[in-house]
Amino acid sequence: MAETPHFDAAERDTLYRIIRARRDMRHFLKGASVEAEVLRRILEAAHAAPSVGLMQPWRFIRIGDGLQRQAIADLVDAEKARTADALGERKAEFLRLKVEGIRDCAELIAVVQAPDDGTLFGRRTLADETALCSTACAIQNMWLAARAENLGMGWVSLFDPQALAQQLNCPTDAHPIALLCIGPVEGFYPEPMLVQVGWREERTLDNVLFEDCWPEG
Repeated sequence: MAETPHFDAAERDTLYRIIRARRDMRHFLKGASVEAEVLRRILEAAHAAPSVGLMQPWRFIRIGDGLQRQAIADLVDAEKARTADALGERKAEFLRLKVEGIRDCAELIAVVQAPDDGTLFGRRTLADETALCSTACAIQNMWLAARAENLGMGWVSLFDPQALAQQLNCPTDAHPIALLCIGPVEGFYPEPMLVQVGWREERTLDNVLFEDCWPEG
């Protein structure tokens, strides 16, 4: 086997700093751009993600056409309205939130899970879950790479997947997973935005770390 690289303490600490500094961004500098080579590096990072059985189920669609972006934004607006209605007493509070930056971000990437290619290795009992988790790993790699490039990224999940699949001309059994807004930002939130605005509190690691089995209630 080839010799693997050894990372020093400074490199290790940089990685952890990037992880802690990552934010789900919704506010972008309108009219800004991302250099082609930078976007390529971010997508290469995504494609370097692990996947069960090396299935690499992710597909990326860069939305460059203005009319296409507007149509996608309209789908998101429609789902935002439906989500607001479903939230009941928190509807007005939700509608005041900025939940995406599709119209303002420099780059919009749709992440689509490809039709199942029949990979069985590691997937016999968790076929759907392993495909989705593999795609999510690619998205997380993009998030960390974007932050390392000092760019914001936001994951938008407010859409009807069937309607978006049709808008993107996806093949049968392909599933849109995310709309990723990427671009320069004025600044990064000091803490998750939903914490900042009082929507939800974060759990600490000790609240989700168990020993040997799920604890009794």
